[in-house]
Amino acid sequence: MKFTQLAALCALASTAVFAQAKPVWQDFSITGLYGEHYAFPGAGDDNQQTTATFEYAAKLNYGDFFGFADRTHNDSGNATYFEVSPRLSLGAVTGQKLELGPIKDVLIAGTWEGNSANYPGSDFNNYLYGVGFDLEIPYFQYTQLNFYKADNEKGSEDDYQMTVVYGIPFKVGAEDFLVDGFLDWSTAEKNGHASELNWTTQYKWNLGKHISPETRLYLGIEHSVWNNKYAVKGTDENNVSALVKYHF
Repeated sequence: MKFTQLAALCALASTAVFAQAKPVWQDFSITGLYGEHYAFPGAGDDNQQTTATFEYAAKLNYGDFFGFADRTHNDSGNATYFEVSPRLSLGAVTGQKLELGPIKDVLIAGTWEGNSANYPGSDFNNYLYGVGFDLEIPYFQYTQLNFYKADNEKGSEDDYQMTVVYGIPFKVGAEDFLVDGFLDWSTAEKNGHASELNWTTQYKWNLGKHISPETRLYLGIEHSVWNNKYAVKGTDENNVSALVKYHF
């Protein structure tokens, strides 16, 4: 294990330890997706895929935590991809308000992302570490901006990544809608490692409120635009998937 990977693991572990406390709030959800225009290197961009996603998010006294696991099935086989992303609030730790303009907090950010599949060459563990910002933007329920250094395994060059996460709730008449998603952009590096842009957004309607006021059962679509997928030049995805999502 490289020193930078060890440092990233230590940062993730430290963040998790600092964040251990009763959550201010927490949320667990399951999502089902089906799309027919997924792109894979050497396989074109008209591949069918079904995905079951398990997500957990929590606000903690000294930071926040987000994690998910995707279980996918396509013509290549089955795979499980996951991300674990704790963040440690420097404002909470120091007792200072680290605010400037739209910036409402500064955080130490880390992510461990991994993949396990039943086809060769697809298993990996990557470790990302850097700095994050909580932003306050009109009409947005939340906005996060994170900058990472990524230590990538499996012969992939290390790179730098920017991640934006956002959520925008709104109403049309009596109906509740939510638009949320993320944008990942990473740098180009040597040995053919292309710059990636992955912009994935979910557009959802809360059917659950018609069952009971507390039920959050969403129907909608997920739209993914992923240029140079997996850092492979020319592997571009523009996919719309049917979506159903339930929050416990």
